[in-house]
Amino acid sequence: MKKHNFSAGPAILPAPVIKEAARAVANYGGSGLSLLEMSHRGPEFTAIIEEATALMKEIIGLPEGYQVIWLTGGASTQFYQVPFNLLDNGETAAYLDTGTWANKAIKEAKGFGNIEVVASSKEQNYTFIPKKFSVPKHAKYFHITSNNTIFGTQLHKFPKSPVPLVCDMSSDFLSRPFNPEPFGLIYAGAQKNLGPAGTTVVIVREDMLGKVNRYMPTMLDYRTFIKEQSLYNTPPVYPIYVSMLTLRWIKKTGGLKAMHRRAKARAALLYNEVDQNPLFRGTTAKEDRSTMNACFVMSDKYTALEDEFMKLCKENGIVGLKGHRSVGGFRASMYNALPKASVAFLVELMQDFAKRKG
Repeated sequence: MKKHNFSAGPAILPAPVIKEAARAVANYGGSGLSLLEMSHRGPEFTAIIEEATALMKEIIGLPEGYQVIWLTGGASTQFYQVPFNLLDNGETAAYLDTGTWANKAIKEAKGFGNIEVVASSKEQNYTFIPKKFSVPKHAKYFHITSNNTIFGTQLHKFPKSPVPLVCDMSSDFLSRPFNPEPFGLIYAGAQKNLGPAGTTVVIVREDMLGKVNRYMPTMLDYRTFIKEQSLYNTPPVYPIYVSMLTLRWIKKTGGLKAMHRRAKARAALLYNEVDQNPLFRGTTAKEDRSTMNACFVMSDKYTALEDEFMKLCKENGIVGLKGHRSVGGFRASMYNALPKASVAFLVELMQDFAKRKG
């Protein structure tokens, strides 16, 4: 049975990408070697990482002065690596607290300078994005999280800021066009829209770096990886290769504008059903609903049916739909590679379940 993959991450990848990536495991480019056993210093992988970086710059439209580096450790490592590189002792950074990962970033940053939380929706279980706040002009940067995987909210417009934006884009990276110029730094774990778990992309404006006085261990200094083109040590070769294939697919499919159209169509289809089906209800403010992660629960009088509906989904090849324990219910993650047909199938199942349960 064909599975409909709504997993939050590691997430669905494009079918042609998986097919090509599988061939590379057995025999890369007719070399007689698996990509898994080839040197990261060899010409084959050099070509891969150079293409991946060039595609990233092209697809986003990065202006001069920005560098793309490929790291390990996931976005969680960036929670401390960002302030370690950008925030000197005694300086201030501003943060917007919109979810679990934003809150973790705040906790880590407090070890490197003064952290001012300009607004938070924590007291309301992160069910909305705060709108009214001011960013201090003396801050070195303003950290935001563009999409909240656990709670299903998203910044549909990036806030205006008197200081450079720093953004954790992990769960909606490459899902829509955006102007990169207000951003001093962007980071994203690959395992949502870009590739498999194992590599993290950092896009940094070079003039943000080299302004702190603390000792910088070589492996934590972004400048190390800029200078060595992400090859200072052995990088995550295979995840970077699959990411390169995904970037090729995004470009061929129409770029970020096409990804955005697809995302809006999937989200509209599912949210329309959530809103009109009496068995279900959304959990977040409608204006802040994520196009990537739709969170919903059973309506109050039907909560006893949750396990039955989850069982029905499993029997019909729907996987990854269970909501995070912080929210409960259901979470349909609809990343770039998810076909609209999978969302339509879920909607039909919801409709049929409602008819049978009256």
